[in-house]
Amino acid sequence: METVLNKAIKGGEFLIKETEAGQVFIPEEFTEEQRMVAQTCDDFLAKEVHPRLNEIDHAKGPELMAELMTKAGELGLLGTSIPEEYGGFGMNFNTSMLVTEKIGAGHSFAVALSAHTGIGVLPILYYGNDAQKAKYLPKLATGEWKAAYCLTEPDSGSDANSGKTKAVLSPDGKHYLVTGQKMWITNGGFADVFIVFAKIDNDKNLTAFIVEKEFGGITMNAPEHKMGIKGSDTRQVFFNDCPVPVENMLSGREGGFKIAVNILNIGRIKLAASAVGASKATLNQAINYANERKQFGTSIANFGAIKYKIAEAATRIYASESASYRAGQNVEDTIDALIAGGMPEAEAKLKGVEQFAIECAILKVHGSEVLDYTVDEGVQIYGGMGYSADAPMDRAYRDSRINRIFEGTNEINRLLSVDMTLKRAMKGELDLMGPAMAVAKEIMSIPEFGEEEEGVFAAEKKYVRNMKKAVLMVAGATVQKLMMKLSDEQEIIMNIADMLIETYVCESVLLRTEKLMGVRGEAACALQADMTRLYINDAMDRVNVAGKNAINSFAEGDEQRGMLMGLKRFTKVTPFNTKDTRRRIADHLIAENKYAF
Repeated sequence: METVLNKAIKGGEFLIKETEAGQVFIPEEFTEEQRMVAQTCDDFLAKEVHPRLNEIDHAKGPELMAELMTKAGELGLLGTSIPEEYGGFGMNFNTSMLVTEKIGAGHSFAVALSAHTGIGVLPILYYGNDAQKAKYLPKLATGEWKAAYCLTEPDSGSDANSGKTKAVLSPDGKHYLVTGQKMWITNGGFADVFIVFAKIDNDKNLTAFIVEKEFGGITMNAPEHKMGIKGSDTRQVFFNDCPVPVENMLSGREGGFKIAVNILNIGRIKLAASAVGASKATLNQAINYANERKQFGTSIANFGAIKYKIAEAATRIYASESASYRAGQNVEDTIDALIAGGMPEAEAKLKGVEQFAIECAILKVHGSEVLDYTVDEGVQIYGGMGYSADAPMDRAYRDSRINRIFEGTNEINRLLSVDMTLKRAMKGELDLMGPAMAVAKEIMSIPEFGEEEEGVFAAEKKYVRNMKKAVLMVAGATVQKLMMKLSDEQEIIMNIADMLIETYVCESVLLRTEKLMGVRGEAACALQADMTRLYINDAMDRVNVAGKNAINSFAEGDEQRGMLMGLKRFTKVTPFNTKDTRRRIADHLIAENKYAF
């Protein structure tokens, strides 16, 4: 397997190449300036948002959220990704990820801010012409104007391009008259600018428009009553012959679907960062409560069952964070390389994220499911109080659930991660065939028992290499066996996706801890090493189960037996004491009274 000695790895190549620890970015490397930006986010939530969470959730109208957004704009939190020439700060990709992570602890406010700065602003930033950018970006950067994104319709959700909203050119040729119904529109009640997707005439694909509220012909329902994120202003928005100047078409005709797909890639990786922030905040509260709550004459934090929950949540958070910022830096490096090669900055940013669309899908799934695990165990640690609306876990539990639906459901993202990988292989962009054939040959041969590698993570590196082999074996055999019928076998594709996700996250957490050890020394990183070994050990079991389910779905006889033997070989790990490992992790967090990594 090839080792990457520079930063030019492409999206999806993690499956067939090895990356050295020195080539990844880890959160411990954030600069003092970046940490100050993060502290600004923490301070804003502590002062403006957290004391008003009940008020935000029970607000009668959109005024409070609009007010908070304005205050965030005054601090520059809405302009992090907008270039300085348009009134923003022009921060790089991983800094914008850090802001998203920190604001992720803000419940409904996090949703409002993310919708504005992401799907509301980025279509203009990346696809707008000079005049559109000059007109809209300065006001969006400061929060004078707020943005919303109108894509979903009653009969058009995951199949976004099936939308029925129409745009008809006016007789004088100066306006498009937009008519249609959009739903689940975040910030709808206070947005000044809408990114609206519609079809012109009988076009096959959507076209995007920048629509101002003042154009007229726009009405909306009352806010939706939702399970969670109750303070997020979410509405149905109706356009009835809304006159949109022809110059407000965004990009070209029928370019809307491309915009929607590419902006969703950014939304996915940003959602992963946001979920990490929410997970950390939830775990902090759970640890604090476990320390304070007394039963049987002692803090419940002293019980092994509680320690398990704390350590497991922390380990998953640490792993998800490692993968998120690794991918974020890959995106950033690709953007820089494209700009250096002469590509315009806005186009380079789109291409950089598009290159790592596979990783964006992986991270969205992993981050949202880590958050769901963390809030669920948070409720359990709180016990009866966890079920009370007067304690924080009620809101955390309900608010987390939307993340597995936002930015494409986790089912869609699992299917996409595999589909994009296979399509890149068919296009020759990823050489999966060679490595897959090598693995198929290996499982037919007698295992070699050479000298064991040396080094602190020698075993774990071997485990990750074997995980990759397991994915290649199962995916290669599946494609060969099912061919064109594979798209009908979603269960198998999702098995492969789970293997792919665990492989990427395992390699990421290993690289992070290895790099950190190189800076701080092994002794100072003992707990991070514990979390790394723990995550990889348990992930190997998950890869084994997913692989078996896939193999048993399409293979039989000698082929089945051979592949199951290969899978067993590739997912074999040396046993170690996970109980004591979790206790060491939990004891540290309990002593610190917070997530301390």
